[in-house]
Amino acid sequence: MAFIDRTARALLLTELVAGMALTFRAMFKQKVTLNYPHEKGPISSRFRGEHALRRYPNGEERCIACKLCEAVCPAMAITIEAEPRSDGSRRTTRYDIDMTKCIYCGLCQEACPVDAIVEGPNFEYSTETRAELYYDKEKLLANGDRWEVRLAANLAAEAPYR
Repeated sequence: MAFIDRTARALLLTELVAGMALTFRAMFKQKVTLNYPHEKGPISSRFRGEHALRRYPNGEERCIACKLCEAVCPAMAITIEAEPRSDGSRRTTRYDIDMTKCIYCGLCQEACPVDAIVEGPNFEYSTETRAELYYDKEKLLANGDRWEVRLAANLAAEAPYR
C-alpha cells in the first residue's frame, strides 16, 4: 500500500504543487523587507546607541563633574577631569569615552543625576580607524546638540519608569 501511495505522489508531483501554492500565496502578501539605507525601522526609546553630552536650554553644559558615570562604568571607558569655576560651581575640563571599551550597558546614563550623559538613537557611526572611536568632550557635546530633540523625547517617554 505504501508503494502505491509513494508512486501516486511521485507521478502527480504533489510536493511541487504544494511548494508552488505556497510561493503564490506569499507573492501577494505585503513585503516585510526594508530598503535599509533609505528606509529605517522603528527604534525603541530605550535603545542604547552613540553617547552624547546634553546642554541646558540656555546653552550651558549639564555635566556637574560628579564622576558617578566614571565610577559606575564596568569597562572603565570614561575619563573625567574637573576644576572649579569662578562662580564656585564645578564643571568638566575633560570628558573622554573610549568607545572601543564601552559595552553599552547604560549604567552611565542611569547614574547621572542631571541627565548629562545619555546614549542616543544613533547606531550608524562606523569608523575607519580606532582613533575615531575615542570621543572627547567636544564630540560628545556635538552629538548632544545634533540629537537633543530625540534625546529629550526619549527621556520624557521613559520618565515614568525611572
